[in-house]
Amino acid sequence: MKITETPINGLLELSPAVFEDSRGYFFESFRMDKLAAAGVNKIWVQENQSFSKKGTVRGLHYQAGTHAQAKLVRVIQGKVLDVAVDLRKNSETYGKSYAVLLDSKLHNMFYIPEGFAHGFSVLEDAIFSYKCSAYYHKESEGGIIWSDPQLLLDWKIDKPIISEKDELWPTFDEFDKRIGGL
Repeated sequence: MKITETPINGLLELSPAVFEDSRGYFFESFRMDKLAAAGVNKIWVQENQSFSKKGTVRGLHYQAGTHAQAKLVRVIQGKVLDVAVDLRKNSETYGKSYAVLLDSKLHNMFYIPEGFAHGFSVLEDAIFSYKCSAYYHKESEGGIIWSDPQLLLDWKIDKPIISEKDELWPTFDEFDKRIGGL
């Protein structure tokens, strides 16, 4: 498994070795020892899966405080643009974002530590799977509006399908003034 650092400290892209033959393919989708060697020492307590239609945008979500979640995300089927926004108040990249194309044909994954807002846009119908380091806790949930012009995010979707909840999150500036980082 190849683990690549991104320009934002803590965000990692993982590319497994895929072994193919006439029967199909095999790859390790999770290796605790490889993650630990890259500095990721998490106990994964919850795994979620969703299906989303092409054109959907989900996010940008986070959980705060003792319920903050690190996530290890991948697509089982399809293709998504996965986005993380740094909300760590003492980070040099506070307010900056990073996106990675997750493709079921590449089998790549994205590690997002605690302190980030996370979302994705669906470029092909997709089954999305993610491990979490903390249980979902509704009262600790927050978000940043997906369309915040300050974040300069190109979701690669012309007419996105958005939930009502995701249309109501504050902008990054409003988050910064009210909360001041995670």
